[in-house]
Amino acid sequence: MSAVPASMLTEAIAAIEDVSSRIEDVFARVGHQLGRGHIIFKELNQGLATLSEELSGAEIEGAATALQEIAAQLSELAQALPAESALLAAIGKSTAEASSLLKPLFKHIQMITIIARSARIEAASLDVDREGFLAFTQEAYDLGKAVQRSIEGCARDQQRLSEAVATASGRQKEFESRYRDQLVSESAELGAAYSGLRDQRSKSSHLADLASSSTRKIAEAVGSAIISLQAGDSTRQRLEHVCHGLGLASGSGPGLVPEPVASDDGARAVCQLQATQLRDAQREFGGDIGQIVRTLTAILNDAGNVVSHGRSLFGAEDGGSSSFLARIKHTLAQASILIATCEGAGRSVDDALAIVEETLAKFREAIAGLAEATVDITLIGMNAGLKASHLGSRGSAFVVIANELKATADHVSAGAGRLRPVLDGIERSANELKELRVQGDPTQLAKLEPQILQALREVEAGNERLGRLMSRLIDEGAEFEGLMNSAQGLMTTLGEGSAALPAVAARLETASAGVQRLQPHDEAMLDDLFAHYTMARERDVHREFLQTLGLASIAATRRVEAVETADDGIELF
Repeated sequence: MSAVPASMLTEAIAAIEDVSSRIEDVFARVGHQLGRGHIIFKELNQGLATLSEELSGAEIEGAATALQEIAAQLSELAQALPAESALLAAIGKSTAEASSLLKPLFKHIQMITIIARSARIEAASLDVDREGFLAFTQEAYDLGKAVQRSIEGCARDQQRLSEAVATASGRQKEFESRYRDQLVSESAELGAAYSGLRDQRSKSSHLADLASSSTRKIAEAVGSAIISLQAGDSTRQRLEHVCHGLGLASGSGPGLVPEPVASDDGARAVCQLQATQLRDAQREFGGDIGQIVRTLTAILNDAGNVVSHGRSLFGAEDGGSSSFLARIKHTLAQASILIATCEGAGRSVDDALAIVEETLAKFREAIAGLAEATVDITLIGMNAGLKASHLGSRGSAFVVIANELKATADHVSAGAGRLRPVLDGIERSANELKELRVQGDPTQLAKLEPQILQALREVEAGNERLGRLMSRLIDEGAEFEGLMNSAQGLMTTLGEGSAALPAVAARLETASAGVQRLQPHDEAMLDDLFAHYTMARERDVHREFLQTLGLASIAATRRVEAVETADDGIELF
């Protein structure tokens, strides 16, 4: 019979085996949950990385660049409107001035035909060379009528030009007053959309980096936790060894060959040793459990960061991303309407410019013809006057008429000279206006719209896929959180359960106090226990315990030397 009550040893063994079985069950379940959690985040990371790479790729960059270009051109249109209005006003003013110059010019040309008719009448009254003078006056009359018809055509064209410029100017002013602020506003909106897309591109890339970094940390933490779970198997083995030792102390050790029964002092020593091993095993196991729980907490925090970042970035809860894209599409639709309106307003300007170009060509042609005609009329008048002066008093009237014809031709020439710089001014203003129209050509803006809409459709489709992935992230993140919380709970409960082991050790120590003298077979039993150890820590505790009894086991020493030789100085546990 053992010196330690058998009932106490039985209770101690039962308590230790209960903790040992729970360790095995809990560590297996926690290991499975960690493995499942690792798979969840590995798959989510792959999906996030792929989709974030898509969203940070060329389609967003292309859409953003096109938005920026449209914003810049809308801004240019808005800035060009006052200049276009000013140039149209300048053309209108010059056209009015040309009209005022045409009126006296037209009168002078009419005067030429009147003088030519008077000269014809006077020539008919001459007795000498009547036919020659009649031919002179007829030629002057014909030239005057030709110029008159040309100038009348210019007057009609000038009227058409005035009306076209007035229409274009009116529409331009109306468009400017109604839409210029809107053009500026839409340009700012598109600029903000450009910044928003670039920002989303940057955040998408950041999410990929965050997901990759967090998942790596999670994977490392899971790996660390799984390694820490090996401590469960180590502790379970140590508890089995303790139970084996207590069985020897009670004289009921397993085996076909009966082992020598320990003396009372030997039984007490074995119980003292197992109590020491039990305390040490529980202390190390408590530290391992604490490390595992801290690791699980860190894993949960990292997982929560990825989920919350995905929620805030892609609006998984409030549809923020979808509403952002909807705002861009609405802004583009408004810009498209403005572009069409710009085209409508600009068409009248383009029509006016076409009329200006056509009218200027006719005016210059008419002025060139007018210059030639006035030279010819002047020469005709001079020749007729010289010839009439030879007739003496009979040709004096014809000389006066010839001089008036020359003077009137000079007035026509001077009027044409005053008209030229006005026409040059109209041409300069028209060229400047034409250049502005080319720079702000709405058709160029319209060509960008399909490109942007296509890019936005791609971004929208990507965001829908990302939305589904984020929903999965949130759902599976919740599953992951549940797994980790469950694992934490299991480990915490196990830790609380293993906290009963020091009390078992204390009862064993109390019941086995008073070791006196060990017999040789008691020392052999201790050596046999040493031979069963599989971990270096057990052997260290065994040696330290023997030192408290003043013993140095030969078997223990040999065991250490054998292990060091076989393992080349490296211990696995």
